Amino acid sequence: MNKMKNSFHIIILFFITVSLPVTAQKRTVVKDQKPNVIVIYTDDHRYTGVNAFGASQVQTPNLNALVSDGVSFSNAYLMGAFTGATCIPSRAMLLTGRNLFELEGRGKVISEAHQTMGETFQQNGYYTHIVGKWHQNNASLVRSFNSGDKIMGRSAYLVDHYRMPLWDWSAAPDFTRKDAYLLTFNNQKEIVRRALTIEDKRGPIGTELNGPHTSEIFAEDASKFIKEYQKKKPFFMYLAFHAPHDPRQAPEEFKKMYPVENIELPPSYMQQHPFDNGHMFLRDEQLAPWPRTTEIAKQELADYYAIITHLDTQIGKVIKALKESGAYDNTLIVFAGDSGLAVGNHGLIGKQNIYDEDGVHIPLVFSGNLIKDKGSQKEAFVYNFDIFPTICDIVGIKTPASVTGKSLQPILNNQLKTVRDHTYHAYRQFQRAYRKGDYKLIEYVRAKDVSKDVDEHFRGSRVTQLFNVKNDPWEIYDLSFFPDHKELLEKMQSEMKAKAVELGDQIQNVAEEKFDFWDYYHPK
Repeated sequence: MNKMKNSFHIIILFFITVSLPVTAQKRTVVKDQKPNVIVIYTDDHRYTGVNAFGASQVQTPNLNALVSDGVSFSNAYLMGAFTGATCIPSRAMLLTGRNLFELEGRGKVISEAHQTMGETFQQNGYYTHIVGKWHQNNASLVRSFNSGDKIMGRSAYLVDHYRMPLWDWSAAPDFTRKDAYLLTFNNQKEIVRRALTIEDKRGPIGTELNGPHTSEIFAEDASKFIKEYQKKKPFFMYLAFHAPHDPRQAPEEFKKMYPVENIELPPSYMQQHPFDNGHMFLRDEQLAPWPRTTEIAKQELADYYAIITHLDTQIGKVIKALKESGAYDNTLIVFAGDSGLAVGNHGLIGKQNIYDEDGVHIPLVFSGNLIKDKGSQKEAFVYNFDIFPTICDIVGIKTPASVTGKSLQPILNNQLKTVRDHTYHAYRQFQRAYRKGDYKLIEYVRAKDVSKDVDEHFRGSRVTQLFNVKNDPWEIYDLSFFPDHKELLEKMQSEMKAKAVELGDQIQNVAEEKFDFWDYYHPK
C-alpha cells in the first residue's frame, strides 16, 4: 500500500464535469510525491440519480464507469439540516468532517477552530484550488484555497443555470454583488461576460441560447486547471457543481432523451403527502402545484433525468482531461451528492425531509487505481462527513483534531464491514429519524404555540412511521401501528432519544429555531 501511495495521484470527484479546448501537457509522477486530490460535489443528486444504483431510466454512462472501477456505498447519508437550504450544512459537514450538531449554527459560517479540507491540505504541502459553488462564509473560503476559478453562491442568485451570477476568485475576503457578472453569447455565439445589473430579473427564464450552462462553465474551468497544472506541489481541488439542483434546465438534446410519456414513476410516488410534516409550504414544494398529478410528476422527473445526463456528459469530459494530462492512471476518483431529492416521491418535490431517497440518501463512490476491490458495494452506514478523514488516511496525512467523522479506509481495505451500527437524522425541529439494522423510525412533530388555556399535552400534532428499509427501500409501508412491531418500535424510540442526548441535539445549538422537537415529542 505504501508503494501505491508513493506512485499514484488521487482525485476525489463528487459529481463532476469538464471541457476545454486546452492542449494537455503530459505529467510524470514525481517519486515520493503525495497524491493529488480532487473533491467534486453535486447538488440535490439523489442515490438513484445514478443508473448503476437505482436501475432507473436516467442515463449516466460516465458515473456508471466510475462505479465499475471503484467501491460504492449503498448506505451513505446526509445527517440532516436545520435550514431548508440543506446544501449549506451538507457542505459544512463535508468540508470540516464534523456532524450536524457540531457545526456553528446552521453551517453557514465555518469557525476558525474547525479546520477545513483545504486548510489541511495546504498545511501538508498541497496547492489548493476551488471551482464552483461555495455556500459558506467568505473568510472560510479564502483561508481554504490558494487560488480558484469561477465561484457562485456569494451574494446573488437568479435561479437560472443559464444566467448564473459568477465571481472571479479573489484572495481578498470580500465577494459583493457589484463584482458579479454573467456569461452570455454574443451575435457570433462567442462567450462574453457582462456585469450583473438590477435589471436582470430572477428566472428561470434562460435557455441554451442565452449562455453556457453552469455545469459546462465549471467543467471547463476544472479541465483547464487539470491540463495546465505544472507545479511541483500536489494539488487539492474542490469542484462543486450546482446541478442537478433546480431549475431543472438542460439543453434540448438532453430533454429529448426523456419523453414525458415514457417516464416511469417510482413506487413511492403520491399525489399528496398524507400528513403535514411540519414544513410543507416552502420554496421547493411550491415548484409544482398540488396535487402532484402523474403528468406533473413525470415532467419533473424527465427534467431531473435530463439535467443529470447533461452533468454526466460533462463528467466524461473531465475524465478525458485527466487522461490527456497523464493524471488519470494515477487518480482515485470519489463522487457524491449533497442530498436526496423527492421529485414526486411521497407527494413531495424538494429535499426538506428525512425519507431516504427524498432527502438524505446520497451516492458515494471511491474509484480509481488505489482501489483494489473494484465493482464492489459496501452496505456500511456512512455519513458525508466521513469522507474527510477517509481522504486523509488514503493520502497519508494526519487527520485534524477538529474532525469527528470516521475513516472508511478499513472498509475500503476489507478490514472491517462497518464503522457504526446506526444513523441519526434531523430536519429542523419538525422531524427526527433513527436507522438501525433493517429498520428506520421517523418521528414528526408539528409544534404549536401553547397558551395558558390550552391543555399542556396538546402541542400540535405527532406522527410516527416505521419502515423495513431493507425490504421497502422506497419507504411505502408504515409498520408502526402493527402489534407485531410494538416492542421494536418502543426500543427504537428509546434508542433515538438516547442518541439525541449523546449528539447534543438541543435547540440552543441552533439559532432562530422557535421550538425544540424534544419538548413536543411524547411517545405513546
